[in-house]
Amino acid sequence: MKIHTGSEPWNHAAALYVRMNVFVLERTIAIEDEFDDHDEADRVYVVIYSDKGQPIATGRFQTIDDTTMRPGRIATLKAFRGQHLGAKLIEALEKYGKAHGYTHSLVHSEMTAKGFYEHQGYHISSNAYEEDGVPAITLTKTLL
Repeated sequence: MKIHTGSEPWNHAAALYVRMNVFVLERTIAIEDEFDDHDEADRVYVVIYSDKGQPIATGRFQTIDDTTMRPGRIATLKAFRGQHLGAKLIEALEKYGKAHGYTHSLVHSEMTAKGFYEHQGYHISSNAYEEDGVPAITLTKTLL
């Protein structure tokens, strides 16, 4: 398994491949909602590749302001779930953020993933709300 963080076109394509499979095909999120204005060509993605070089999990790096980053679009192909890849994605995104001077992280989480983010050290910082038709909540973390 290999973890790559970057904005190269091939890594971008790998991230979009995973997201297309997980969010659009599997979860039936509208393609125009899944792929948004934040998917520009220089966007940094973390992609986990299998030993055979197949992209199997991804996460997107965004910034909120000069000190706050936002991991997002965390996805793992169904056949590779249960291997703690989501935690590895968050760790890699936070490592990238810290290396670039970010001290806080904020996520918009589906309610079903709230426990996952709490396990990664995030704390609830909002009331529940709806985002893209899905119940969601905001969680934050101080990056040390």
